[in-house]
Amino acid sequence: MRVTPVRWRAAGALVIVLTASVTTPVSAAEPAATGIWPKAVVQLSDGVPTLSVTRGGTTVLEPSPLGVVTERADLSRGLRLLGRTERRVFEHYTASSGKQRQRTVSHKEERYSFEGAAKLDLVVRTAADGVAYRYELPAGLGNVLRETSAFVVPSAATAWIAKYRRDYENPFVQTNAASAESAEYLHPALFETQGVYSLLTESSVDGRHSGAHLVHTAGSGVYSIKYWDEKVLVDGPWQSQWRTAIVGSLADVTTSTLVDDLAPASRVRDTSWIEPGKVFWSWLAGGREAGQSLAMQKQYVDYAAQHGWPYALVDAGWYFDPNWDYDPTWEQTSWIPSLVSYAAARGVKIHLWIHYDELDTPAESASRLALFEKWGIAGVKIDFMDSDGQDRYRWYDRILAETAAHHLLVNFHGSTIPHGLQRTWPQVMTMEAVHGGEKSSGLTGTHMTSLPFTRNVVGGMDYTPLAWHRPSRVTSDAHELALTVIYESGLANLAGKPEDYAARPAAERFIDQVPTAWDETRLLSGRPGDHSVFARRSGDRWFVGGGYSGAARTVQVPFSLPSGRWLVEITRDGPAGLVRESRTVRSGDVLTLDVAANGGFAAIACRAGSRTCERPVSTVPSTSVSTASNGFKVTGLFTTKQDVRGVTLAPRVPAGWSVQGEPVKARFLRPGQALSGSWTVVPPAQPTSHGYFDIPVVASFNGGVESEKTARVHLVKPLSDGWSYVSDRPWVSASGGDGPVEKDITNGNAAAGDGRGIAIRRTTFGKGLGTHASSEITYKLDSGCTAFAASVGVDDEAGLDVARQKVGGTVSFQVIGDGVVLADTGVLGVRTPVRDLAVDVTGVSTLTLRVLDGGDGNQNDHASWGDARIRCA
Repeated sequence: MRVTPVRWRAAGALVIVLTASVTTPVSAAEPAATGIWPKAVVQLSDGVPTLSVTRGGTTVLEPSPLGVVTERADLSRGLRLLGRTERRVFEHYTASSGKQRQRTVSHKEERYSFEGAAKLDLVVRTAADGVAYRYELPAGLGNVLRETSAFVVPSAATAWIAKYRRDYENPFVQTNAASAESAEYLHPALFETQGVYSLLTESSVDGRHSGAHLVHTAGSGVYSIKYWDEKVLVDGPWQSQWRTAIVGSLADVTTSTLVDDLAPASRVRDTSWIEPGKVFWSWLAGGREAGQSLAMQKQYVDYAAQHGWPYALVDAGWYFDPNWDYDPTWEQTSWIPSLVSYAAARGVKIHLWIHYDELDTPAESASRLALFEKWGIAGVKIDFMDSDGQDRYRWYDRILAETAAHHLLVNFHGSTIPHGLQRTWPQVMTMEAVHGGEKSSGLTGTHMTSLPFTRNVVGGMDYTPLAWHRPSRVTSDAHELALTVIYESGLANLAGKPEDYAARPAAERFIDQVPTAWDETRLLSGRPGDHSVFARRSGDRWFVGGGYSGAARTVQVPFSLPSGRWLVEITRDGPAGLVRESRTVRSGDVLTLDVAANGGFAAIACRAGSRTCERPVSTVPSTSVSTASNGFKVTGLFTTKQDVRGVTLAPRVPAGWSVQGEPVKARFLRPGQALSGSWTVVPPAQPTSHGYFDIPVVASFNGGVESEKTARVHLVKPLSDGWSYVSDRPWVSASGGDGPVEKDITNGNAAAGDGRGIAIRRTTFGKGLGTHASSEITYKLDSGCTAFAASVGVDDEAGLDVARQKVGGTVSFQVIGDGVVLADTGVLGVRTPVRDLAVDVTGVSTLTLRVLDGGDGNQNDHASWGDARIRCA
């Protein structure tokens, strides 16, 4: 190491330049393949400090202003150098997820002590993969108002940048550093100068700080730092976050761990409970309905269990009522504990989405995170923080400590980017902060092939790939599959539907093999906005993902893995879908592949001589239960495709119900054998609700593993003498506004029999008529009929659509006798309580039940006559 202070006077200005050149051998494990470290130069000219960065003779940051202004001192000018010290920083740590588990930190740290209006220390770190600096202030200088820091990029540099928004969900575009329009831009921002790249971001942002972004004025390469807050509250001595430039080749940048390396060491002593993994994510698979459906969530758990995925995520809706109004009783009435129990019996753990508002006070987070731990929840997806403010970072500080204490994995959505959080708080598996797979526009090939070199460099990125069914998807199937390798995320929240995975068996085979945390990462080929090919190692296997933007082409991929011969099993686009092929290659060979438009490929590589690179996946044994019901008699049949032991088959009834008949058991079952039983389920003597009930018939085997299938029984409220349900009577005519009138179920959609049990404001009814405005149902009455009664309203099934579209769901009900309106409810909406009707129909010959539109169009006007009944002599 050589440190050379240089002084000279030019044009009347005193200039002090302190440089440090470093030449250090680089091992194979270090990120910089060339061994050339960047060089940082701190310069003081007329009391104004600047910092510039070069690498191998190429300037990547021109002299860039430094300084900080507080309420009591302007420390951006009038400074003089008091002294400079230097030390080496060596650390080793193990990451729970990310692009490389074992991390070694080797930094040169220089401290420049300045004095002006007050004392200021500038701390500069230089590493093989970049340069970072921060400010340190003594106590007593008041709150921090701003930094005068900026990054001055060479004007001719190519830029890949995204405009700032508080949730970081804007697409990256390619432009020029100087000619980019005047705007505020996100961290990270990528620039290239003569083949040398610099990625600008920040590290170690916490409750001491205000998050920052970049501000650019067209015509120059200056990208200035702007805080979210007008001032940063300071109590005592203060350290800023690290202003960070990851510098080097494109491979150096993409494999860098500098942002994590700069962050504080882990504050979680025992990390044995932190397990990355694949997640069945229900939002894009089932939409809003899935968030409110235990039955749908069980299907997703079943898929995860069958494929060895460790997690399933219940997204928004589970603590809302059917109209997406907040349910204040959810902590006592939620079905989530039932799902956790169901999933646990299948080797799957549950993650929960929750809005930031439900955890924003210390009392809320303390009680609710403890409740989640009690329920057996494995992780939380916290959404809509939407701020880089200091108050929000103080919330992050609290919630990170609390989730660690309750052993909850964390996925932040609507959030900032990682700033080294995944080192300090290793339960943070991933963060959104990306224009990702949920979006219905802007997911261009150029944006998607920029993400590996921009946003994803700084930490886990919850892009949510594999939404095969999305009409906005531009990627080919093989490119979409490759995203499971290209994009790094400790929790891979996979967005497909079970039927879409099943329709792509080659994709299923690859997905079941691919891990979500890595021992090593290599960039095989890439250019931001054009393509990226990554190889990531887990154990002794390498997983390769390649994605390309633009027209179909033939590509050459350098096979730069460790020396020797390799078996490579490739999944790529074929004329009729995904195809698999095997090749044996040597390290250093070039793989030639044809890729489709916006296409790609995914591959597994293992040492040549292996029969296959696939390994057994731990899954629940393949079994099935079939059921039938007749009244309250339920039958079940259990079969298996694998040997199982200790089998018990029996219904599992709701609280208050009972079962007549004993469980059936078998000590051992082999494929082709079956276990069957028949039972009578008995409802409570005084049931609190009526309607359709799903009674699962459960097979328990292998010491607690379960398989089940539900049978449906129909519980009807008994009527007193003289009363009968109108759905049991023949009508003269019936017409509906959208599909047929249904008996004892809702209208559903246009097909017959496609509704569900009648429910109005979560009150369920065993009998009734399901209609859609406008509708009429006409009955001929006997002369002895005297009364009609029903509970009416907009059915709960309309709520999901109303909440999304904000239209429809308003109706009025009329009871008409011989052409005369006997009762009219007026307009009822999705949030109107159940309206009970009691109508005198004495002497009425023709009874008409009419539903009218509420005046705003009939979209979502699902209207039900709950327990509609008539009394006749």
